[in-house]
Amino acid sequence: MDSEGTQQAHLVLAHKRFLLTHPDVQDIEKVGLKGEVFSMVKAHDMASFYETLVAESVLEMDQSVLDSMRTKIEDELKKLDDRIADAEENLGESEVREAHLAKSLFYIQIGDKEKALEQLKVTESKTVAVGQKMDLVFYTLQLGFFYMDFDLISKSIDKAKSLFEEGGDWERKNRLKVYEGLYCMSTRNFKKAASLFLDSISTFTTYELFPYDTFIFYTVLTSIISLDRVSLKQKVVDAPEILTVIGKIPYLSEFLNSLYDCQYKSFFSAFEQIKLDRYLYPHFRYYMREVRTVVYSQFLESYKSVTIEAMAKAFGVTVEFIDVELSRFIAAGKLHCKIDKVAGVLETNRPDAKNALYQATIKQGDFLLNRIQKLSRVIDL
Repeated sequence: MDSEGTQQAHLVLAHKRFLLTHPDVQDIEKVGLKGEVFSMVKAHDMASFYETLVAESVLEMDQSVLDSMRTKIEDELKKLDDRIADAEENLGESEVREAHLAKSLFYIQIGDKEKALEQLKVTESKTVAVGQKMDLVFYTLQLGFFYMDFDLISKSIDKAKSLFEEGGDWERKNRLKVYEGLYCMSTRNFKKAASLFLDSISTFTTYELFPYDTFIFYTVLTSIISLDRVSLKQKVVDAPEILTVIGKIPYLSEFLNSLYDCQYKSFFSAFEQIKLDRYLYPHFRYYMREVRTVVYSQFLESYKSVTIEAMAKAFGVTVEFIDVELSRFIAAGKLHCKIDKVAGVLETNRPDAKNALYQATIKQGDFLLNRIQKLSRVIDL
């Protein structure tokens, strides 16, 4: 596995490729990114991935480079096959496993997903220790995140959990939490992602996925829309692990503290960072809606009624913008208030928790009585 503090090279490449196709990245930046992507593809002999990038018009075709990569791949595969044959004839089981693992890692290096998965299965069949089997699952998960193959990721996480029932150390269990958290965040399950990330703050060692700063960025973003105000203060705002690095991450400190301190004008500055994140970008609009619901709810909690003008001023936007925004959220049942357009006032009508519980109990009681009556008829027959 990669040494501490080093992100897996293929995931760095995947992020650069994402930025190359991003509409908000400047053309001048894309020129530099294109050179970096090409250098990384050449350095790892990623022939099939190079062809994919050419087909997507991300890179231009250089036939001599492609031929050179294919030749190197053939030579390396011959050496690896010879090593496997030698190990099977002359050495023990652990050497045979190591030779098969080396071939698996080579397929991962050159970006050949199907062959890498096949070879990882072969390596698994030669593996006895649960810890080593877990490491193979982590390699599979990294492949899944490189290709954003969520089906493969989901199955691998389930497989890892079943392996842990046989045993497994805490370090690998903690690492799996971060992998699962990233999967949940990438599939819009922000609440579970926040829970898994918060559990992993003090035990984070998953540097092959992303640096610690990025991990804190994800933890804060998922927590903001998942935790109530008291939990956010306790687990995030005052958390020493977060306080030590939050200042290094652009806009994140302002984003978190402006929400908690109700300084709403400076609240929306961190959103550009979300747009440029490979895992969060597909959920950008959804996240924006959720975070605005949190902010508007928090603002309105302080008032029985407030003028639309005062709210617009607090957020540094126009009255028209707030009017349209709140109308959408009220219609969707996300905010409990009503707009008096004539008076230009917002009136909150927060649901009474006790009353809601009372109504739910009556409803469930009626349902239970109906079931009992139906059952008694059947018994009478």
